Amino acid sequence: MVSPSPSRTAAPGAAAPLAVRPALLVTVLAALTAVAPLAIDMYVPGFPAMGETLDASSSAVQLTMTAFLAGLVVGQLLIGPVSDSVGRRRLLMAGTTGFIVCSVACAAAPDITLLTAARFLQGVAAAAGMVLARAVLTDRFQGADLPRYFAVLSQIMGVAPVAAPVLGGAVLSVSSWRAVFAVLTLIGVLLLLAVVRRVPETLPPERRHGGGVGSTFRAMGALLGRRTFMGYVLVLACVSAALFSYISGSSFVFEEIHGVSSTLYSLIFASNAVGILISGFVFQKLAGRLRLNTLLSAGVGIALLGALAQVLLVAAAGETLAGTWATLFVTCFGIGMVFPGTMSIGQSLARHAPGAASALLGGCQFLFGAVASPLVGLFGEDSSLPMATIMLASLAAAGLALTALARPWQGQGEPEGGRPGTR
Repeated sequence: MVSPSPSRTAAPGAAAPLAVRPALLVTVLAALTAVAPLAIDMYVPGFPAMGETLDASSSAVQLTMTAFLAGLVVGQLLIGPVSDSVGRRRLLMAGTTGFIVCSVACAAAPDITLLTAARFLQGVAAAAGMVLARAVLTDRFQGADLPRYFAVLSQIMGVAPVAAPVLGGAVLSVSSWRAVFAVLTLIGVLLLLAVVRRVPETLPPERRHGGGVGSTFRAMGALLGRRTFMGYVLVLACVSAALFSYISGSSFVFEEIHGVSSTLYSLIFASNAVGILISGFVFQKLAGRLRLNTLLSAGVGIALLGALAQVLLVAAAGETLAGTWATLFVTCFGIGMVFPGTMSIGQSLARHAPGAASALLGGCQFLFGAVASPLVGLFGEDSSLPMATIMLASLAAAGLALTALARPWQGQGEPEGGRPGTR
């Protein structure tokens, strides 16, 4: 994790200095970012019991997760642009309150239909914390601070999916699946208190979009037409597709093909998450010394090499536990540099509409991830090649978007106020 200095770097035209220290603000924003992955994965260990309690099929239970992901995409695409017109704080409090209400509804749902509807709305509400955390960072910081803090959010995104099933399993060991949503309700209450106390408004009225909410959506439409910005959006989206393919397929690959226990699989999954943490730390240390486009390109290249090595290794030497583990670690390490790089550069390219930019970055990230997740199981279950091939294809698409659209050698999107020569 980064240790923010007590100095406060406000973006040009920003509001007066905040009443909270940067470390506290970034901590709250990181917690808000973690809510969505926690809500996605915490209740997964309770799927069988949920099906029995609600008399629902496994596919119907799985649909509750799909509904949440759909809500997360829709919520980001709506809330992000609107916040450029009305500000961040009110929407953040409303979203967190909505998350609390929807978590209570999930815990009390009498049937699978109502649970699915509540999960969709819970996803919309959870999107507020995720999309507005990035917008607040962009409002508040610039220069070398911005990529370092985005690296913190990326590290949280790497750790939360690992911690969520473990936390959910601990809850299920002493109670039912409904208690998982009760815990999420408690988390929501704590976050609401933190938002009220520690997240002031970072977008003053004079910096908001005039012309009402419609103008903010027009601004998002304009971003869709910007080649460079959309290049970075597609890089993030394609890399996310690779990561979601790994998350959805890795348990099958390690437990079914390589025959490891669930405990060892958890350790393997955790070790690859550590790879994301390490690369995020490396990104933080190098962000003030090297161009962000250089770090981003290195991350895409490392992830692509890891995925290519995995495919070639399976094709040439067959299934090997050590080989699969090692190549996935390399891929995750590269991914850990891509996330903060694309977020920092993308938000810097669209400082005039940070909420809309955050919506497109986050919305496409989870949209591509949701589409890629089920593909692994559709291409056979007797080899790790489907997962490896989908990851490789996704990362190759990210590399294509980087070179054809983003064109990192042009140096666009380097944060203002960074080291000389980085723009």
